[in-house]
Amino acid sequence: MALFSQRIFSIEPDNMLAFMKDRLESIRIVCGKNRMDSPLAADTVEIMGVSKTQSADTIASAIELGVMLFGENRVQEANEKWPELRSRYPNTKLHLIGPLQTNKVKDALALFDAIETLDREKLVDAIAKEVVSSKLLVVSNRSKTNNQQLATNNFYIQVNTGEESQKAGCAPKDVGKLLEYARAAKLNVVGLMCIPPVNEYPAPHFALMHELKKEFGLHKLSMGMSHDYALAVRFGATHVRVGSALFGERVKSNDTM
Repeated sequence: MALFSQRIFSIEPDNMLAFMKDRLESIRIVCGKNRMDSPLAADTVEIMGVSKTQSADTIASAIELGVMLFGENRVQEANEKWPELRSRYPNTKLHLIGPLQTNKVKDALALFDAIETLDREKLVDAIAKEVVSSKLLVVSNRSKTNNQQLATNNFYIQVNTGEESQKAGCAPKDVGKLLEYARAAKLNVVGLMCIPPVNEYPAPHFALMHELKKEFGLHKLSMGMSHDYALAVRFGATHVRVGSALFGERVKSNDTM
């Protein structure tokens, strides 16, 4: 059974389109209001549909409603549904928002437009090695260009703002060092991403991210999820990651991400 079909959701399929249409309009209104009300807000905010565990049909419905950016947590799950979706909807964008293992780098680079979870030098090394390898293969055999084309062009450094031992991401004090290392490896780091501690008020974490973005001259901030995206917008989020706010709550799940 496919990974994304193992979850049970509260919305019946026949009602899903109308449900998502109302939810999407609400999210857009909330983002717009909070952006206008805050001097720290970004000029624009992109809504990212977190499509982990969602079926290809549900994702297609969201695309038809105008959602063009999606986030997936697992490379394997994304590989099960997104190649076909991308062929039908070539203007969509897909970001990896879950931890990336070094042995999944090749697949991730071929599938995602951006990887938001760059968090250690070892991962930078694996990505840089694969980028070089793929470019050499393309040069040596032009007939394989389309098959070997890498999708990923943008990277975000994941910041563990709460410095939680169980959570991925580099410590705030190490952002500069990792950014320098990634840039030396020719990776195009465009922004920062975070997931604040679940039991803490997120505003201080979002404020820290805003300051780090300014300090290092980056352009993108991926922060804020279904329960706190409005606050994230007020602190300058350029991308908010909404799952249940768009698709509905999970009734049953063993997924803790």
